[in-house]
Amino acid sequence: MNKTIISIIIIVLVLGGFVYFYNKEGTSVYTPAPVPAPEPVPAPAITYMNATIDNIRVELPFPGAVVGKEFSVIGEARGSWYFEASFPVTVLDKDGNKLVATYAQAQGEWMTPDFVPFKGNVEISSSYIGPATLILQKDNPSDMRQYDASISFPITIEY
Repeated sequence: MNKTIISIIIIVLVLGGFVYFYNKEGTSVYTPAPVPAPEPVPAPAITYMNATIDNIRVELPFPGAVVGKEFSVIGEARGSWYFEASFPVTVLDKDGNKLVATYAQAQGEWMTPDFVPFKGNVEISSSYIGPATLILQKDNPSDMRQYDASISFPITIEY
């Protein structure tokens, strides 16, 4: 008789535990404490000098990106940003020293007021690793400073 009572008690405890943890719909009634969402990290800003997003748009690298010693700069710019289908691209180290000066090349007909895709290949030959600034300049063959324009943003050079 004792074994029967013990068996009944075990069955009642198991069923009671099941009812405690599951409601009628079969879902758990246990609700863990909510986990707060992580704070969004703001993307580093693009600095525009005499320019706007309506003049030039960079797809890669994005502001704050970690890049290698060789990377591509890809985006689109209005035809007026180019001269002879290219424009200057410069990378500065954290102290403002020039690491590389190269250019981006139009990937289509550039003599248009419309956006034209561009691509530039950047190869940093120095041993520098760390924060840097990528600068894309409107080509200004007139050398008249009032026509200068650029965008710049931080990147990090690694490996």
